[in-house]
Amino acid sequence: MDRKLVLQNGMELQAKGFGSQKEVIAELVFNTSMVGYQEILSDPSYTEQIVVMTYPLIGNYGIIDEDYESKLIGPKGFIVREYNDKPSNFRYTKTLNELLEENEVPGLTHLDTRKLTRILRDEGAMLGLICDSDVSHEEAMAKLAAYSAPKDLVARVSCRKKWYSRCANPRFNVVAIDCGIKYNIIRELNRYGCNVTIVPYNTSYETIMALNPDGIFLSNGPGDPENVPEVIDLIRQLQGKKPIFGICLGHQMIALANGLHTYKLKFGHRGGNHPVKNLLTGKVEITSQNHSYAVSTDGIEKTRVEITHINLLDQTVEGLRIDEDRIFSTQYHPESASGPEDSKYLFGLFIHNMEAMKEGR
Repeated sequence: MDRKLVLQNGMELQAKGFGSQKEVIAELVFNTSMVGYQEILSDPSYTEQIVVMTYPLIGNYGIIDEDYESKLIGPKGFIVREYNDKPSNFRYTKTLNELLEENEVPGLTHLDTRKLTRILRDEGAMLGLICDSDVSHEEAMAKLAAYSAPKDLVARVSCRKKWYSRCANPRFNVVAIDCGIKYNIIRELNRYGCNVTIVPYNTSYETIMALNPDGIFLSNGPGDPENVPEVIDLIRQLQGKKPIFGICLGHQMIALANGLHTYKLKFGHRGGNHPVKNLLTGKVEITSQNHSYAVSTDGIEKTRVEITHINLLDQTVEGLRIDEDRIFSTQYHPESASGPEDSKYLFGLFIHNMEAMKEGR
Protein backbone atom coordinates (compact mmCIF):
# COMPACT_ATOMS: atom_id res chain seq x y z
CA MET A 1 0.00 0.00 0.00
CA ASP A 2 2.42 2.62 -1.30
CA ARG A 3 -0.08 5.41 -2.08
CA LYS A 4 -3.00 7.13 -0.38
CA LEU A 5 -5.96 9.39 -0.99
CA VAL A 6 -6.38 12.36 1.33
CA LEU A 7 -9.83 13.94 1.37
CA GLN A 8 -10.66 17.59 1.95
CA ASN A 9 -12.61 16.56 5.08
CA GLY A 10 -9.39 15.17 6.62
CA MET A 11 -9.94 11.46 5.99
CA GLU A 12 -7.15 9.30 4.58
CA LEU A 13 -7.59 6.06 2.61
CA GLN A 14 -4.59 3.81 1.97
CA ALA A 15 -4.21 2.25 -1.49
CA LYS A 16 -1.88 0.66 -3.99
CA GLY A 17 -0.78 2.78 -6.93
CA PHE A 18 -0.84 1.96 -10.64
CA GLY A 19 -0.44 4.09 -13.74
CA SER A 20 1.58 7.24 -13.07
CA GLN A 21 3.16 7.91 -9.67
CA LYS A 22 2.41 11.61 -10.03
CA GLU A 23 0.87 13.61 -7.16
CA VAL A 24 -2.42 15.35 -8.08
CA ILE A 25 -5.23 17.37 -6.51
CA ALA A 26 -8.71 17.56 -8.06
CA GLU A 27 -12.41 17.28 -7.31
CA LEU A 28 -13.52 13.74 -6.43
CA VAL A 29 -16.56 12.39 -8.30
CA PHE A 30 -18.02 8.89 -8.67
CA ASN A 31 -19.37 7.06 -11.70
CA THR A 32 -21.78 4.11 -11.42
CA SER A 33 -21.21 2.66 -14.92
CA MET A 34 -20.36 -1.05 -15.10
CA VAL A 35 -18.50 -0.72 -18.42
CA GLY A 36 -17.00 2.12 -20.42
CA TYR A 37 -13.96 3.09 -18.34
CA GLN A 38 -12.06 3.92 -21.55
CA GLU A 39 -14.84 6.24 -22.72
CA ILE A 40 -14.89 7.87 -19.28
CA LEU A 41 -11.12 8.42 -19.31
CA SER A 42 -11.23 9.96 -22.81
CA ASP A 43 -14.21 12.24 -22.04
CA PRO A 44 -12.99 15.88 -21.77
CA SER A 45 -15.90 16.63 -19.40
CA TYR A 46 -13.87 14.97 -16.60
CA THR A 47 -11.04 17.54 -16.85
CA GLU A 48 -9.74 18.52 -13.38
CA GLN A 49 -11.57 15.65 -11.67
CA ILE A 50 -10.54 12.39 -9.99
CA VAL A 51 -13.00 9.66 -11.00
CA VAL A 52 -14.04 6.91 -8.58
CA MET A 53 -15.54 3.84 -10.28
CA THR A 54 -18.20 2.14 -8.16
CA TYR A 55 -18.12 -1.08 -10.21
CA PRO A 56 -15.49 -3.18 -8.42
CA LEU A 57 -13.52 -4.77 -11.31
CA ILE A 58 -11.87 -2.38 -13.79
CA GLY A 59 -9.33 -3.03 -16.55
CA ASN A 60 -10.50 -6.52 -17.47
CA TYR A 61 -11.05 -5.79 -21.18
CA GLY A 62 -8.11 -3.43 -21.69
CA ILE A 63 -7.97 -0.40 -23.98
CA ILE A 64 -9.25 -0.51 -27.58
CA ASP A 65 -7.97 1.90 -30.24
CA GLU A 66 -11.41 2.43 -31.84
CA ASP A 67 -13.24 3.25 -28.60
CA TYR A 68 -11.74 6.60 -27.56
CA GLU A 69 -14.14 9.53 -27.13
CA SER A 70 -11.46 12.16 -27.77
CA LYS A 71 -7.70 12.50 -28.20
CA LEU A 72 -7.50 13.76 -24.61
CA ILE A 73 -7.44 11.94 -21.30
CA GLY A 74 -9.78 14.00 -19.10
CA PRO A 75 -9.45 12.88 -15.46
CA LYS A 76 -6.45 13.83 -13.32
CA GLY A 77 -6.78 10.60 -11.34
CA PHE A 78 -8.60 7.25 -11.44
CA ILE A 79 -9.68 5.16 -8.44
CA VAL A 80 -10.90 1.54 -8.56
CA ARG A 81 -11.55 -1.28 -6.09
CA GLU A 82 -9.72 -3.99 -8.02
CA TYR A 83 -7.52 -3.34 -11.05
CA ASN A 84 -7.09 -6.20 -13.55
CA ASP A 85 -3.86 -6.00 -15.54
CA LYS A 86 -4.46 -9.10 -17.70
CA PRO A 87 -7.26 -8.18 -20.13
CA SER A 88 -9.35 -10.85 -21.83
CA ASN A 89 -10.43 -9.21 -25.09
CA PHE A 90 -9.28 -9.88 -28.67
CA ARG A 91 -9.66 -6.16 -29.52
CA TYR A 92 -7.42 -4.72 -26.82
CA THR A 93 -4.15 -3.02 -27.80
CA LYS A 94 -2.84 -1.93 -24.39
CA THR A 95 -3.68 -2.18 -20.72
CA LEU A 96 -5.35 0.48 -18.62
CA ASN A 97 -2.13 0.78 -16.61
CA GLU A 98 -0.16 1.55 -19.79
CA LEU A 99 -2.70 4.20 -20.84
CA LEU A 100 -2.49 5.93 -17.47
CA GLU A 101 1.33 5.77 -17.45
CA GLU A 102 1.53 7.31 -20.95
CA ASN A 103 -0.76 10.19 -19.97
CA GLU A 104 0.68 10.78 -16.46
CA VAL A 105 -2.59 9.94 -14.71
CA PRO A 106 -2.19 8.28 -11.29
CA GLY A 107 -4.43 5.34 -10.44
CA LEU A 108 -5.32 3.84 -7.07
CA THR A 109 -6.50 0.28 -6.41
CA HIS A 110 -7.18 -1.86 -3.32
CA LEU A 111 -9.17 1.06 -1.91
CA ASP A 112 -12.69 0.76 -0.45
CA THR A 113 -14.61 2.51 -3.23
CA ARG A 114 -17.96 1.70 -1.59
CA LYS A 115 -16.91 3.62 1.53
CA LEU A 116 -15.50 6.48 -0.55
CA THR A 117 -18.65 6.73 -2.68
CA ARG A 118 -20.83 6.91 0.44
CA ILE A 119 -18.68 9.76 1.76
CA LEU A 120 -19.07 11.71 -1.50
CA ARG A 121 -22.80 10.94 -1.66
CA ASP A 122 -23.43 12.03 1.94
CA GLU A 123 -21.02 14.97 2.22
CA GLY A 124 -20.91 16.06 -1.43
CA ALA A 125 -18.14 16.23 -4.00
CA MET A 126 -14.89 17.45 -2.47
CA LEU A 127 -11.22 17.82 -3.26
CA GLY A 128 -8.88 14.86 -3.00
CA LEU A 129 -5.10 14.49 -3.05
CA ILE A 130 -3.44 11.38 -4.51
CA CYS A 131 0.07 11.11 -3.09
CA ASP A 132 2.69 8.74 -1.68
CA SER A 133 1.78 7.12 1.62
CA ASP A 134 4.69 8.78 3.43
CA VAL A 135 3.37 12.32 2.84
CA SER A 136 2.41 13.72 6.26
CA HIS A 137 -1.21 14.52 7.03
CA GLU A 138 -0.34 18.16 7.78
CA GLU A 139 1.48 18.57 4.46
CA ALA A 140 -1.38 16.97 2.54
CA MET A 141 -4.03 19.18 4.15
CA ALA A 142 -1.92 22.30 3.46
CA LYS A 143 -1.72 21.34 -0.22
CA LEU A 144 -5.49 20.83 -0.39
CA ALA A 145 -6.12 24.20 1.29
CA ALA A 146 -3.84 25.97 -1.21
CA TYR A 147 -5.50 24.46 -4.31
CA SER A 148 -7.53 26.78 -6.54
CA ALA A 149 -9.74 25.28 -9.25
CA PRO A 150 -9.05 26.63 -12.77
CA LYS A 151 -11.83 28.33 -14.73
CA ASP A 152 -10.44 27.91 -18.26
CA LEU A 153 -11.38 24.25 -18.71
CA VAL A 154 -13.31 24.66 -21.98
CA ALA A 155 -10.45 26.67 -23.48
CA ARG A 156 -8.10 23.81 -22.56
CA VAL A 157 -10.11 21.03 -24.22
CA SER A 158 -11.64 22.76 -27.25
CA CYS A 159 -10.01 22.27 -30.65
CA ARG A 160 -7.64 25.02 -31.80
CA LYS A 161 -8.98 25.23 -35.36
CA LYS A 162 -11.85 23.76 -37.29
CA TRP A 163 -11.85 20.20 -38.57
CA TYR A 164 -14.29 18.03 -40.52
CA SER A 165 -16.07 14.70 -40.20
CA ARG A 166 -17.78 13.75 -43.44
CA CYS A 167 -20.17 11.00 -44.46
CA ALA A 168 -21.32 9.38 -47.70
CA ASN A 169 -24.31 11.03 -49.42
CA PRO A 170 -24.71 13.90 -46.91
CA ARG A 171 -28.10 15.57 -46.53
CA PHE A 172 -27.15 18.32 -44.07
CA ASN A 173 -24.21 20.42 -42.94
CA VAL A 174 -23.89 20.83 -39.18
CA VAL A 175 -21.52 23.12 -37.31
CA ALA A 176 -20.56 21.70 -33.89
CA ILE A 177 -19.29 24.14 -31.25
CA ASP A 178 -16.51 22.22 -29.50
CA CYS A 179 -16.49 22.73 -25.73
CA GLY A 180 -15.06 19.22 -25.20
CA ILE A 181 -17.04 17.20 -27.74
CA LYS A 182 -17.20 13.39 -27.64
CA TYR A 183 -16.50 11.46 -30.85
CA ASN A 184 -19.67 9.39 -30.64
CA ILE A 185 -21.79 12.54 -30.96
CA ILE A 186 -20.04 13.24 -34.25
CA ARG A 187 -20.43 9.60 -35.32
CA GLU A 188 -24.18 9.75 -34.66
CA LEU A 189 -24.55 12.95 -36.70
CA ASN A 190 -22.63 11.27 -39.53
CA ARG A 191 -24.93 8.22 -39.31
CA TYR A 192 -27.92 10.50 -39.76
CA GLY A 193 -26.44 11.93 -42.97
CA CYS A 194 -24.73 15.05 -41.63
CA ASN A 195 -21.37 16.42 -42.65
CA VAL A 196 -19.99 17.96 -39.45
CA THR A 197 -17.63 20.92 -39.15
CA ILE A 198 -16.20 21.10 -35.64
CA VAL A 199 -15.11 24.61 -34.60
CA PRO A 200 -13.43 26.08 -31.49
CA TYR A 201 -15.68 27.30 -28.67
CA ASN A 202 -14.76 30.96 -29.30
CA THR A 203 -15.58 31.00 -33.03
CA SER A 204 -17.47 34.14 -34.06
CA TYR A 205 -21.09 34.27 -35.24
CA GLU A 206 -19.95 35.62 -38.63
CA THR A 207 -17.48 32.75 -39.15
CA ILE A 208 -20.13 30.14 -38.31
CA MET A 209 -22.76 31.66 -40.60
CA ALA A 210 -20.21 31.87 -43.42
CA LEU A 211 -20.02 28.05 -43.27
CA ASN A 212 -23.73 28.01 -44.28
CA PRO A 213 -24.83 25.35 -41.76
CA ASP A 214 -28.24 23.71 -41.75
CA GLY A 215 -28.02 23.33 -37.97
CA ILE A 216 -25.88 24.12 -34.95
CA PHE A 217 -24.78 21.58 -32.34
CA LEU A 218 -23.57 22.65 -28.86
CA SER A 219 -21.34 20.06 -27.23
CA ASN A 220 -20.70 18.75 -23.76
CA GLY A 221 -17.67 19.96 -21.83
CA PRO A 222 -16.10 20.46 -18.40
CA GLY A 223 -16.73 22.91 -15.59
CA ASP A 224 -19.16 25.68 -14.75
CA PRO A 225 -21.23 26.88 -17.75
CA GLU A 226 -21.03 30.45 -16.46
CA ASN A 227 -17.30 30.38 -17.21
CA VAL A 228 -18.00 30.26 -20.96
CA PRO A 229 -19.65 33.63 -21.72
CA GLU A 230 -18.41 33.52 -25.32
CA VAL A 231 -20.67 30.58 -26.14
CA ILE A 232 -23.63 31.98 -24.18
CA ASP A 233 -23.43 35.20 -26.23
CA LEU A 234 -23.04 33.17 -29.43
CA ILE A 235 -26.24 31.24 -28.67
CA ARG A 236 -28.17 34.50 -28.33
CA GLN A 237 -26.94 35.54 -31.79
CA LEU A 238 -27.75 32.17 -33.41
CA GLN A 239 -31.22 31.68 -31.91
CA GLY A 240 -33.92 31.72 -34.53
CA LYS A 241 -31.41 31.73 -37.37
CA LYS A 242 -30.70 27.97 -37.42
CA PRO A 243 -31.99 24.86 -35.56
CA ILE A 244 -29.91 24.24 -32.42
CA PHE A 245 -29.32 21.03 -30.45
CA GLY A 246 -27.37 21.07 -27.18
CA ILE A 247 -26.10 18.28 -24.93
CA CYS A 248 -24.91 18.57 -21.30
CA LEU A 249 -22.83 21.79 -21.06
CA GLY A 250 -24.53 22.92 -24.28
CA HIS A 251 -27.91 22.38 -22.60
CA GLN A 252 -26.85 24.49 -19.60
CA MET A 253 -25.57 27.32 -21.80
CA ILE A 254 -28.85 27.39 -23.78
CA ALA A 255 -30.63 27.85 -20.44
CA LEU A 256 -28.27 30.68 -19.40
CA ALA A 257 -28.68 32.38 -22.79
CA ASN A 258 -32.45 32.47 -22.23
CA GLY A 259 -32.62 33.95 -18.76
CA LEU A 260 -32.44 30.82 -16.61
CA HIS A 261 -29.80 29.98 -14.00
CA THR A 262 -27.64 26.97 -13.18
CA TYR A 263 -26.43 25.58 -9.85
CA LYS A 264 -23.96 22.94 -8.68
CA LEU A 265 -25.37 19.60 -7.59
CA LYS A 266 -24.27 18.02 -4.31
CA PHE A 267 -22.43 15.15 -6.02
CA GLY A 268 -23.57 15.30 -9.66
CA HIS A 269 -24.95 12.62 -11.97
CA ARG A 270 -22.47 10.16 -13.50
CA GLY A 271 -23.38 6.74 -14.82
CA GLY A 272 -25.36 4.82 -17.42
CA ASN A 273 -28.54 4.01 -15.50
CA HIS A 274 -30.34 7.30 -14.76
CA PRO A 275 -34.12 7.22 -15.41
CA VAL A 276 -35.46 10.29 -17.24
CA LYS A 277 -39.10 10.97 -18.08
CA ASN A 278 -40.00 12.57 -21.40
CA LEU A 279 -42.85 14.92 -20.46
CA LEU A 280 -43.97 15.20 -24.10
CA THR A 281 -44.54 11.46 -24.56
CA GLY A 282 -44.77 10.10 -21.01
CA LYS A 283 -42.05 7.56 -21.76
CA VAL A 284 -39.15 6.83 -19.40
CA GLU A 285 -35.65 6.57 -20.86
CA ILE A 286 -32.61 5.01 -19.19
CA THR A 287 -29.81 7.49 -19.83
CA SER A 288 -26.06 8.08 -19.67
CA GLN A 289 -25.07 11.14 -17.62
CA ASN A 290 -21.98 13.08 -16.60
CA HIS A 291 -22.46 16.52 -15.07
CA SER A 292 -21.94 18.57 -11.89
CA TYR A 293 -24.33 21.41 -12.73
CA ALA A 294 -28.07 21.54 -13.38
CA VAL A 295 -30.59 24.08 -14.68
CA SER A 296 -32.76 25.85 -12.11
CA THR A 297 -36.50 26.17 -12.71
CA ASP A 298 -36.67 29.51 -10.88
CA GLY A 299 -38.31 32.12 -13.10
CA ILE A 300 -38.90 29.76 -16.01
CA GLU A 301 -42.48 31.01 -16.35
CA LYS A 302 -41.05 34.41 -17.39
CA THR A 303 -39.11 32.87 -20.29
CA ARG A 304 -40.01 31.13 -23.55
CA VAL A 305 -38.31 27.94 -22.36
CA GLU A 306 -40.32 24.73 -21.86
CA ILE A 307 -39.13 21.77 -19.76
CA THR A 308 -39.33 18.54 -21.78
CA HIS A 309 -37.54 15.98 -19.58
CA ILE A 310 -37.02 15.46 -15.84
CA ASN A 311 -34.79 13.15 -13.80
CA LEU A 312 -36.94 10.68 -11.87
CA LEU A 313 -34.35 10.30 -9.10
CA ASP A 314 -34.26 13.93 -7.97
CA GLN A 315 -36.66 15.81 -10.29
CA THR A 316 -33.88 17.94 -11.83
CA VAL A 317 -34.31 19.39 -15.33
CA GLU A 318 -33.05 17.03 -18.05
CA GLY A 319 -34.44 18.60 -21.22
CA LEU A 320 -35.53 21.98 -22.59
CA ARG A 321 -36.94 23.41 -25.80
CA ILE A 322 -37.93 26.69 -27.43
CA ASP A 323 -40.23 25.34 -30.09
CA GLU A 324 -40.66 28.48 -32.20
CA ASP A 325 -36.86 28.82 -32.57
CA ARG A 326 -36.32 25.08 -33.19
CA ILE A 327 -34.01 24.83 -30.18
CA PHE A 328 -33.87 21.85 -27.84
CA SER A 329 -31.36 20.37 -25.44
CA THR A 330 -30.78 17.52 -23.00
CA GLN A 331 -28.71 17.32 -19.85
CA TYR A 332 -27.97 13.64 -20.52
CA HIS A 333 -26.05 12.01 -23.38
CA PRO A 334 -28.25 10.46 -26.10
CA GLU A 335 -25.16 9.26 -28.01
CA SER A 336 -24.20 7.28 -24.85
CA ALA A 337 -20.94 5.48 -25.58
CA SER A 338 -20.90 3.18 -23.84
CA GLY A 339 -24.41 3.02 -22.48
CA PRO A 340 -28.14 2.71 -23.14
CA GLU A 341 -29.53 3.71 -26.55
CA ASP A 342 -33.03 4.77 -25.45
CA SER A 343 -32.50 8.43 -26.44
CA LYS A 344 -30.95 8.30 -29.90
CA TYR A 345 -34.28 9.46 -31.34
CA LEU A 346 -33.18 12.99 -30.37
CA PHE A 347 -30.77 13.04 -33.31
CA GLY A 348 -33.77 12.29 -35.53
CA LEU A 349 -35.57 15.27 -33.99
CA PHE A 350 -32.61 17.49 -34.89
CA ILE A 351 -32.79 16.18 -38.47
CA HIS A 352 -36.54 16.92 -38.55
CA ASN A 353 -35.93 20.51 -37.42
CA MET A 354 -33.29 21.06 -40.12
CA GLU A 355 -35.60 19.60 -42.77
CA ALA A 356 -38.47 21.83 -41.64
CA MET A 357 -36.37 24.99 -41.77
CA LYS A 358 -34.97 24.06 -45.19
CA GLU A 359 -38.49 23.55 -46.52
CA GLY A 360 -39.85 26.67 -44.85
CA ARG A 361 -42.23 24.76 -42.59
